[in-house]
Amino acid sequence: MEKIKDIIRASIVTKEKILNNPVLLETINKVVDQVTAAFQNGKRIYFCGNGGSAADAQHLAAEFSGRFYTDRKALPAEALHCNTSYLTAVANDYGYDVVYSRMIDGIGEAGDVLIGLSTSGNSINIMKAFEVAKAKGIITVAFTGESGGKMKDLARYLINVPSGDTPRIQESHITIGHIICQLVEAKYFTA
Repeated sequence: MEKIKDIIRASIVTKEKILNNPVLLETINKVVDQVTAAFQNGKRIYFCGNGGSAADAQHLAAEFSGRFYTDRKALPAEALHCNTSYLTAVANDYGYDVVYSRMIDGIGEAGDVLIGLSTSGNSINIMKAFEVAKAKGIITVAFTGESGGKMKDLARYLINVPSGDTPRIQESHITIGHIICQLVEAKYFTA
């Protein structure tokens, strides 16, 4: 029983660190503004990640393209790993490192937003996608752990959860992602 309580406490401590970090909170607020503006300008939001972060990317994309709180029109958001034929073909023919960058090169447009989730901040395929995105004028947002990894230098916005523990980082990524979804939905549909 104590181990369960310890894990829950660790999750709470991580979220309290976010709550008490004005720089991180302001970055989240700026991302809300950027995503809202992208939707208002007819642009798209793309998500990418690996493993559990891919699942989180897909989850957050669905909150926009489906619904969050309100019954409203779908918003253009998608997770880049969902087309398994594309993913396996590109990984086989070119290498897994370019699965996201090739997709962003093919469908991304200036003013779109690319959100990459990586607990380490060092996922090569996301870094390569950020490089292509930057060259195309796509806004990049990195959801990482505390250090930000190498992605911190490639992202316009860094949301670096103050933890080095993968499960606590991923729990906070979903919390922050839900905050962004809720605030964007409210802002977009009341504007």
